[in-house]
Amino acid sequence: MQDRFLGTARRWLPAVALLTLSAQALGNTLNQNVSWTVDRAGTSAKYRVVAYGDSIYAGYNGSISNAARYAATTVDSEYLSALWNADIENIRRAKSGAVASDVFQNKIVAERSYMQASSTRVVTFEMCGNDGLQARSSFKSQSGTCDYSVLTNAVNTCKSYVAQAMDYINANAHANTKLKLIANLYYPGYNADNVQSSCRDSATGATVNLRDRFLPAVAAMNYWMCEYARQKGFQCADNFAQYMGADYDSNGDGQIDSDALRYVAGESEASYVTRITTTLRPTLRDANTHFVSSSSSFDYIQSDDVHPTYTGGTVSAGLFGGSTGSGAPRYTSFSGGKSPIWNSLGHERMGWSLSTYSPPTP
Repeated sequence: MQDRFLGTARRWLPAVALLTLSAQALGNTLNQNVSWTVDRAGTSAKYRVVAYGDSIYAGYNGSISNAARYAATTVDSEYLSALWNADIENIRRAKSGAVASDVFQNKIVAERSYMQASSTRVVTFEMCGNDGLQARSSFKSQSGTCDYSVLTNAVNTCKSYVAQAMDYINANAHANTKLKLIANLYYPGYNADNVQSSCRDSATGATVNLRDRFLPAVAAMNYWMCEYARQKGFQCADNFAQYMGADYDSNGDGQIDSDALRYVAGESEASYVTRITTTLRPTLRDANTHFVSSSSSFDYIQSDDVHPTYTGGTVSAGLFGGSTGSGAPRYTSFSGGKSPIWNSLGHERMGWSLSTYSPPTP
């Protein structure tokens, strides 16, 4: 029996190796496209939500073949289904590992037809997370004199493609679209980055704290996502505030931390960055421990310390193609506009945040 098993295993090894190599050949990107319809009982109207992005909107969970069924934009679709008493088709055109240029060129532009359908009512996107992660990895690996340009370049690239994406969506989304929305970046690995660099600052000759360098870069990216949104007719779902700040007033300033951290329309970049990196920095917390009260917290980040936590199972999405499916909403109504689990998981929190901008009618 053992010899028979080993023989079978040897025959399978080349196939397993080929599969592994095929996954590696994808580089750092993996298309994870999903269409999921929230099928509400007793309704006939159906509207579309189109979401473009990287692994966050994909619902990435470490698998090359499946993803979270209830990623943030599908969660948002449940809220919309209840608000509009309609079926909501959520089209997620996402590419895990994609930098901003890739999301723009190969998702938003190349797959524009999805937002051109007359049933489209919401178009949302997120990008730049992988630009930031790659810049962070590059900086962490530096020795000798620190080169901060990798962080500056990531910020400038993000700004450029966010602006281009908004302009393109404005020009191409169907005229029936009621809401255009960007979701900004939370800071994965906030606690892990509280260490010294291997490189040394050219002026002081000392190593630098990684988090001290990365936080202003994340803040600058987030500022321009929300500021461009203000300028170009989009809304900005502030994931940074929702993930990184507690849901109570931890510093006694009279504001709930997650509200105090939010972008304020019309403020300057300098004001926003100072508020995030200095004034309110003591209130920032790693999203692995998101405090919903002074004594209760939930984990918003998966074990990879990058992607949001989720519930509700998975759908096929990845190396073997995307999937289309439908199902009844988990919740048919929302007391106070919030599901019972709105703040207990990363994707649920992000989906709720997206839903707060929903127009009252389709």
